[in-house]
Amino acid sequence: MRDLTLPAFITAHSKSILVELREAKGSTPREAGTFMLVATTAIWGTIGGGQFEYMAIDNARAMLSGGGEAVMNIPLGPEIGQCCGGHTRLAFRPLTRELAEMLEGRLRAEEDDRPTVTLFGSGHVGQALARALVPLPFAVTVVETRAEALEDLPAETQKHLTAMPEAFVEKIPAGGAAIILTHDHALDFLIAQRALARTDLAYVGMIGSRTKRATFANWLKREGGGEELLPRLVLPIGGTAVRDKRPAVIAALVAAELLEIYAARQEQPSKRQVPTT
Repeated sequence: MRDLTLPAFITAHSKSILVELREAKGSTPREAGTFMLVATTAIWGTIGGGQFEYMAIDNARAMLSGGGEAVMNIPLGPEIGQCCGGHTRLAFRPLTRELAEMLEGRLRAEEDDRPTVTLFGSGHVGQALARALVPLPFAVTVVETRAEALEDLPAETQKHLTAMPEAFVEKIPAGGAAIILTHDHALDFLIAQRALARTDLAYVGMIGSRTKRATFANWLKREGGGEELLPRLVLPIGGTAVRDKRPAVIAALVAAELLEIYAARQEQPSKRQVPTT
């Protein structure tokens, strides 16, 4: 039942134990603040898997039966069959209404903090990229000129049908990403020009080749300048190390590229801490 939403799990399993990774030192599967819920016959979330998680589940279920420990210090070494080499401290608490509300609020806040990735175009690669990004910490928006191209997108995506997708560039939140994959190169260039003119976007990428990049550079010159913006354009998207043009492969490479870029931008302390009081 790990695929249930948190509210659905809490409704179905109000008698649960909150397992929180309070401290994570050295090499560990997850960071401090990660949590999971354990009920008698179901689990929501994960703290990293392996023997370390099995021990946590066993202890949480012992607590549900009146036993167990409130705190466990677990070294991730050969004594428990893991080789991470780090050290973890787990805290266990019965789930209360207040804790449930706090956890739900925290997840809502995390969703609100997700960077927006706007896909211009929903062809084969756009569809594959939307499916690849939806499970990741991004809010995905797809912009199209063709109504039928929006039909098979994941339900979690925001969909916008417009005759002028280039105008939508201004609606991308600061810190967002613009990925350009339309069926029309002239439209690609127009969208890219507007996206590159915004200095507050974290990523501007366009599907294509080195030849397309050179063509776009010449187009910028004919349009009266803007060549200085070109270094900010990622083209081709997904890098050049893997030469595979299948949509699902391109989508995986671009998803990894975005995760790397946003991880580098993340400078604030983790927001995933569960209050200890």
